[in-house]
Amino acid sequence: MVALTAVQDLPEPSFAAFFTQWSLAPVPTVLTVWVAGLYLLGVGRLRARGDHWPVGRTIAFVGVGMGSFYLATASGLAAYDTTLVSAHMVQHMVLSMLVPLSLALGAPVTLALRTLPATPRRWLLAVLHSRIAAVLSFAPLAFALYILSPWALYFTGWYDASLSSTYVHEVMHLHLVLVGALFFWPLMGIDPVPGRVGYPFRVLLTVLTLPFHAFLGVTIMGQSDLIGEEHYLALREGPMASWLPDALDDQHVAGGILWASGDLIGLVFFGVLFAQWVRSSMQEARREDRRLDREEDRARTRELSPRP
Repeated sequence: MVALTAVQDLPEPSFAAFFTQWSLAPVPTVLTVWVAGLYLLGVGRLRARGDHWPVGRTIAFVGVGMGSFYLATASGLAAYDTTLVSAHMVQHMVLSMLVPLSLALGAPVTLALRTLPATPRRWLLAVLHSRIAAVLSFAPLAFALYILSPWALYFTGWYDASLSSTYVHEVMHLHLVLVGALFFWPLMGIDPVPGRVGYPFRVLLTVLTLPFHAFLGVTIMGQSDLIGEEHYLALREGPMASWLPDALDDQHVAGGILWASGDLIGLVFFGVLFAQWVRSSMQEARREDRRLDREEDRARTRELSPRP
């Protein structure tokens, strides 16, 4: 187990530091290259056989989704995620909301089903229709995991463990993305994944997340006990003491970031869902109009046809 020691020496955060503190972290780099590469390979195969794949989906998955994942876990932001709680909180919101939403918009399951050879495609379908997938994607369970995970992270020993172990730290990053994916993927409704529900319930679940993010943010802002106290106070006795802000003030800023960004992204997602709902309703109305027109045409034909 590799420790994230308090003996660090980073410059004061700045625009320049964001670019100069990048690292080739092995886990984020390998994951980003493989996941983005496989997606682009699938898109290339579709285009090679003349099939269309929306450019917007590729941008959402590769550019925004995997790009945000790599930025959050390997850039200058990641360099400060164990130094400033506020930096960690920005990373947290990117990994738990922005990345899963963007990956879902890329529809990778649909892409895989259209490009995989027969045997891997059967394996994927077996996973999608498995009992485990049905349980994990059950909307109330996914909702509970999504709203309770941050409380467990910040109010148990989990966060302290992530500050003292590189392994736990990386697992925490992956956990945030996976739990976010379990919650948002079925709600987005693009991929044929289990757990999809009707638009009214999707909108309801999205709205219900807003007060939980707000309450957690306000709780962190208002408490006088330090999260990760031993780690953050030790940093203020080292070479970075000259520029590090007061630990409690930084924690209050982190709570504000959680509150504001959670509500902002949640409201944006609510807007996307509502727009999808309206578009789906309009398409359903057009289909119903066409059906009624066909029935009317058939009835008129029967009236005009000669009787025996």
